[in-house]
Amino acid sequence: MRCPFCNYHDTKVIDSRTRNGGRTIRRRRECLKCRRRFTTKEHVEHIPLWVVKRDGRREEFDPKKLIRGIQFACIKRPVSVAKIEEMAFQIEFELRDKGIEEVESIKLGEAIMKGLKKLDEVAFVRFASVYRNFQVKEEFLNEVKHLK
Repeated sequence: MRCPFCNYHDTKVIDSRTRNGGRTIRRRRECLKCRRRFTTKEHVEHIPLWVVKRDGRREEFDPKKLIRGIQFACIKRPVSVAKIEEMAFQIEFELRDKGIEEVESIKLGEAIMKGLKKLDEVAFVRFASVYRNFQVKEEFLNEVKHLK
């Protein structure tokens, strides 16, 4: 590993830690020439995962977009950012673990609702109301009744 400060070709690892269930390794390194320290991250490159939208369009899976959707449902709820990210990583992990290359947006939405139901029921109802596009109050009330 080359030093980003002096471009020397040799560094030593001072500390290593895993993150995201062992899928990412964070290493603290020190240059053997200038003695400055820096951090590197290693992760496995994944085969692209595609999301098939309801209208048939395909777009590459974006974990940041998944996290934003979950965060939007959890606004003003006692849910930490760490829990939201953990849920998003778990959904992505399960999809990639199945070895599929594309997933329908409907199945992705159902996975989010399943996770939100365990995480926070109010956030679940918020997400479901937007995702399922309830047209009449009875549909909404029926969904809330299933929570009881």
